[in-house]
Amino acid sequence: MKKIGMKSVGQSIRKIDGMAIATGKPVYTEDIAMNNALVVKILRSPHAFAKINSIDLSRAEKVEGVECILTYKDVPAERFTLAGQSYPEPSPYDRLILDKIVRYVGDEVAIIAAVDERTALLAMKKIKVDYEVWEPVLDFEKALGNSTVVHPEEDLSCNFDIGLHKEKNIASSFKEVVGDVEEEFRRCYEVVEDVYYPQAQAHAMMETYRAYTYLDHTGRLVVVSSTQIPFHVRRQLARALQIPSSKVRVIKPRIGGGFGGKQTSAVEGFAAIVTLKTGKPAIIIYDRKETFSCTTSRHAMRLKVKLGADQDGIIRAIDMQVLSDTGAYGEHAATVLGCVGHYTLPLYNKARAVRITGNAVYTNKMPAGAFRGYGATQGTFALESTVNKLAERLKMDPTEVRLKNISKEGETFLTGQGVLLGSSSLDRCIEKGKELIGWKEKFPRREIGQNKVRAVGMAITMQGSGIANIGTASVEIRLNDDGNFTLLSGATDMGHGCDTILTQMAAEILEIPMDNIIFVAGDTDTSPYDPGSYASSTTYVAGTATVKAAKDLKNKILEQGAKLLGVSLHEAELNGLAVRTINGDQEISLVKLAELTILGAGKLQLTSYATHGSEVSPPPYVAGFAEVEVDQETGKVELIDYVAVVDCGTVINPNLARMQAEGGIAQGIGMALYEEVHYNDLGKMETNSFMQYKIPCRKDVGKVHIAFEESFEPTGPFGAKSIGEVVANTPSPAIAHAVYNAVGVRVKHLPITPEKVFLGMQKL
Repeated sequence: MKKIGMKSVGQSIRKIDGMAIATGKPVYTEDIAMNNALVVKILRSPHAFAKINSIDLSRAEKVEGVECILTYKDVPAERFTLAGQSYPEPSPYDRLILDKIVRYVGDEVAIIAAVDERTALLAMKKIKVDYEVWEPVLDFEKALGNSTVVHPEEDLSCNFDIGLHKEKNIASSFKEVVGDVEEEFRRCYEVVEDVYYPQAQAHAMMETYRAYTYLDHTGRLVVVSSTQIPFHVRRQLARALQIPSSKVRVIKPRIGGGFGGKQTSAVEGFAAIVTLKTGKPAIIIYDRKETFSCTTSRHAMRLKVKLGADQDGIIRAIDMQVLSDTGAYGEHAATVLGCVGHYTLPLYNKARAVRITGNAVYTNKMPAGAFRGYGATQGTFALESTVNKLAERLKMDPTEVRLKNISKEGETFLTGQGVLLGSSSLDRCIEKGKELIGWKEKFPRREIGQNKVRAVGMAITMQGSGIANIGTASVEIRLNDDGNFTLLSGATDMGHGCDTILTQMAAEILEIPMDNIIFVAGDTDTSPYDPGSYASSTTYVAGTATVKAAKDLKNKILEQGAKLLGVSLHEAELNGLAVRTINGDQEISLVKLAELTILGAGKLQLTSYATHGSEVSPPPYVAGFAEVEVDQETGKVELIDYVAVVDCGTVINPNLARMQAEGGIAQGIGMALYEEVHYNDLGKMETNSFMQYKIPCRKDVGKVHIAFEESFEPTGPFGAKSIGEVVANTPSPAIAHAVYNAVGVRVKHLPITPEKVFLGMQKL
């Protein structure tokens, strides 16, 4: 996928940090922590809902090597949210660093800091806590109006009206209606409806949560953290710890995966308060059990979907009712709930009436948070499964139903307030996917002997590219005294390669090799502001800021070069690593230009700064196709082939884009077939290790084929849109569709296990 005339953009350039990571260089948080840092451990609640009557620390404090033990009495009483979102956050301020009330099994009770892990764990065992145990609410379908109120406190607050009604366990509510929905359903030739249950899913990133803190020589708090959101962490810590944000510096080294989990500041506050209390460096590292059971997961949901179509198969009415389980705290409750419809309903913009209503409810389980797909994943499973059901009822090919109904370039949507949806090649994605999977030959099913059957299924999806009118990114590029460049960005590379992508863009504009650019990011003291890696924003938003800054700096270099050469601006061009006259008779190297510009009295270093925020969020699209083999004796489902055709606008780096797509599809396959966060009757998570929580290995994923159908998005850098999240959304509905086509069992409660398929077949 080589871009004609471009040397950096469109090329499969390897990640600029790839070799350091592959060869085990010390690049992660734990690698760079001081050896003498205090080890921080957390005593956690064994109860799903309880009030702490008393805590006896007397025996624990006598353990040699214990530096400090903190309880709710020792921390500020200012409520905050851990959701990494732009300020003011739309999530409720419903947390304390430590609270007298514990709201799920694993909620924090005390912070222990000691000279080593063994000492901290020994002291933890000696802490005696007296609890008043309360009745928890564990079933999110029973949370609304339950006699158990998860948040009885009076100081819970929110910056916006998000429909918070804590007395009814409602963290957020949402409603959007356009048109007369009931009247349109009455007019429809065919109406179908169903209820779906996409489950809670664990992020399962390789590097668990961790943070290292210390005081610098001026007494400022320095936080080194594996986080997607360094600037939001700084703001959250300032509020939670009740110190000025100017006294906090956050540094992000390499991140061993996040997938949205590290958009929540799960650990930073505990190490930070130890450092503030003791003046000593501290480190906290969650083990895998804590990462599973004491952080966040994807929101489990119940979605009721109703679709109506006319005789030609045009969808005219859509109704979605959503119930979302936010768990013990409301980080991301409102925004994920809203995205369920925001990133699904515009797919089918021939509708004359749409309605979406929903509640996100508190329960006494681990909080739900940001997860790749961010509500679109759950909404896509429900909506696309219903579209497949509608196609069957209409006796139409599901690909043809979609080609009739999908939004096209230059169109708007009912709830879009007249804003254009942006570029699209979704129709070509569907056609290409049909060809690659062999749809005409394989749809719907084929008997292959030995009581096994193969079938195909499909789904489409969309996402966004940043958050319109909210998300921004800033970039600074400098011409250094040696003729090289420094690109400073606040964008957060969590393994997906944005450091490389942004460097490619800058190199393309400046017409220089990428090796001549030093990339600096992830430090709130030195990097320009960027909200972090979430909302599929980096390539689209930070990329546009990079292009703006690079173009401005290029103009400044040309102006200065022309001045030094004694020619007019229109007679000069940037060529290689020099400014030269168009006729080629004079040139000045960037090294010499930088030397003459920067050094000496009254000179000025050439630098450019740009901030970008978009008024639109053009959607990327994917058409996903699955082929499965189902054993009719056991119900076992084997994924044979998965095809995903992606429209992410211009592909900036094909290899990195393909890796993003393959990784997202693997997570989607896990959600479809294997993964589920499960609790026992007392609210304790039972899937708190990889022994109990199954993620797909390479053999489970089968053959994955990625193809790109480029569109050109005029608002994006070089025509690009996002790709990071959209790729996780199609596997669940496509695989569920294929299973139904194979054996007639419509699994609506994920994951699709052999037991569910087998028992479903017995009922046919």
